[in-house]
Amino acid sequence: MLLLAAAFLVAFVLLLYMVSPLISPKPLALPGAHVVVTGGSSGIGKCIAIECYKQGAFITLVARNEDKLLQAKKEIEKHSINDKQVVLCISVDVSQDYSQVENVIKQAQEKLGPVDMLVNCAGMSLSGKFEDLEVSTFERLMSVNYLGSVYPSRAVITTMKERRVGRIVFVSSQAGQLGLFGFTAYSSSKFAIRGLAEALQMEVKPYNVYVTVAYPPDTDTPGFAEENKTKPLETRLISETTSVCKPEQVAKQIVKDAIQGNFNSSIGSDGYMLSSLTCGMAPVTSITEGLQQVVTMGLFRTIALFYLGSFDSIVRRCMMQRARSEIADKTA
Repeated sequence: MLLLAAAFLVAFVLLLYMVSPLISPKPLALPGAHVVVTGGSSGIGKCIAIECYKQGAFITLVARNEDKLLQAKKEIEKHSINDKQVVLCISVDVSQDYSQVENVIKQAQEKLGPVDMLVNCAGMSLSGKFEDLEVSTFERLMSVNYLGSVYPSRAVITTMKERRVGRIVFVSSQAGQLGLFGFTAYSSSKFAIRGLAEALQMEVKPYNVYVTVAYPPDTDTPGFAEENKTKPLETRLISETTSVCKPEQVAKQIVKDAIQGNFNSSIGSDGYMLSSLTCGMAPVTSITEGLQQVVTMGLFRTIALFYLGSFDSIVRRCMMQRARSEIADKTA
């Protein structure tokens, strides 16, 4: 009886693997496609633009700093695979005025055609203890990280639905899957992207438009270097428990997942574990993906408890060290 049950289970899993490709989205062809990348003048955004350009896409770079945009344009153009490819630069703050964002997207579409893929990579990070952060910091991060993704997506979604094709990528963070010490403002803004993406995917899936949420770990970018200048000790020590990724590695994975229409995009073993642990009611691209989440959930939760215990230990040690320093200062 036990052997029969095991044989049935194996047959069922094999059937899922066979059926899975039939219900997965058709991959998006990048050659000749129009890809818009916000925050594309540096870091992960620029590397995503390069990766798409290497595959034959036409690129629109959107960022605030015009000088950085032009520099990024020159770097990207070195990777062309044919002489028809174009890199268009648009200087605008995607988090401030929706009508302005809508107008620049229209301009880009007039020059390079309808947007096939939008990558929302504009963002920033500020850290600090909850009571030490100004209220304006919470407002600013929600504006840049959340509304800075809402506005461009809103500007392209109607055309994508009409054409029955499109990809929208939201670049969140592992801090958008797990709240960490010092990230009360940052994590909130990145968690918000997850809610937006899940609801949007349910709306646009019948139109063959697919949403991808990327959760990169700490990545060696100018933004990460700036973030480290103000990180509390606890936040820095927790961050150091994992390695720092190269932006090129992160970009390749995000582009690959977006092409395939995968809802989740994670990097490395830690990223895979976090995505499985926090999948909740998130959509799946294939039956296989859902089955993997079901099978690994218990094991990953056990591992996660050890991580959480380690993080709590770091916070307690820092608190005790700070208390001892204060006592020493008073007695000196």
